[in-house]
Amino acid sequence: MIRYATIGTNFIVDRFLAPAIQNKDLHYGAVYSRNEETATAFAAKYHVDKIYTDLEELAAADDIDAVYIASPNSLHYQQAALMLAHKKHVLCEKTITSNVRELEHLIELAKANEVVLLEAMHSVHTPGFAAIVNHLPKLGTLRRATFQYCQYSSRYDKFKNGIIENAFDPSFSNGALMDIGVYCIHPLLRLFGMPKEIKSDALLLHNGIDGAGTILASYEELQAELIYSKITDNRLPSQIQGEQGTMLINGINIPHEITFIDRTGREEVIYSTDSTADMSCEIKEWVRLIREDPGYSIHNQYSHMALSLMDQARTQMGIRFPADTK
Repeated sequence: MIRYATIGTNFIVDRFLAPAIQNKDLHYGAVYSRNEETATAFAAKYHVDKIYTDLEELAAADDIDAVYIASPNSLHYQQAALMLAHKKHVLCEKTITSNVRELEHLIELAKANEVVLLEAMHSVHTPGFAAIVNHLPKLGTLRRATFQYCQYSSRYDKFKNGIIENAFDPSFSNGALMDIGVYCIHPLLRLFGMPKEIKSDALLLHNGIDGAGTILASYEELQAELIYSKITDNRLPSQIQGEQGTMLINGINIPHEITFIDRTGREEVIYSTDSTADMSCEIKEWVRLIREDPGYSIHNQYSHMALSLMDQARTQMGIRFPADTK
């Protein structure tokens, strides 16, 4: 039994716990929050006996084997580093760190302490993404990929009224690229690898955070465009175009309906399910890695590629976080 704790008490943790509690290989052992009252209330909600308000105490706990981290992006590196150094397996929400330099250190710590580090990028662990991979050959020679995820944030209304929450605060290493664009970047890199070149542009808000952005990526025979936003909604599916047909993807963040259309216009639905975010697949992969392959995860190479691309994009966009200067 893998005994785990959670860091954070927001809705993302609730979403994680729904399948985690059902996983027979996991036992929910402790809740961490900086605020004791918040930690107590969250623990009571899930019938957990132990709470922590001190990260050092949690890291040193001998009855906790693993930690799920769902704090603001800027805190991921420090919290994950502490847990890994104390030989605790870590599943950390996206984006896993503020920049690639921080991630490289975490990967070194995971290897040195023979524990698992995994970014919680649920979309690429789903059956929907597997269907994309399996049916790509139908498209023939690939020529274009357009991945888009634009979702108007309820926090943007508050931002416009002068209330700046974490999602629009650069001090927390947040913004459209880190929060939304990352869902376009990970599938791009897993499917096609690192591009030869990127060109990036962003709509910067008054405090220097990006509200929306576009990344153009060039490959030898393929062009790709990534379109993301926290200040508008998109209504079109993502797509991959090949010389023999086109694949339409509804929900690049949660691939839930995938349709192949050949050059004659014939349509074939190759995958369809509901659009509910389900973290069970990434949790199963985390457990598998803990059981079978501690100290290294092949998934970390994609997280490294993603942050390398995002660092480059932010440089082009003129976006800097406090974490970049540390």
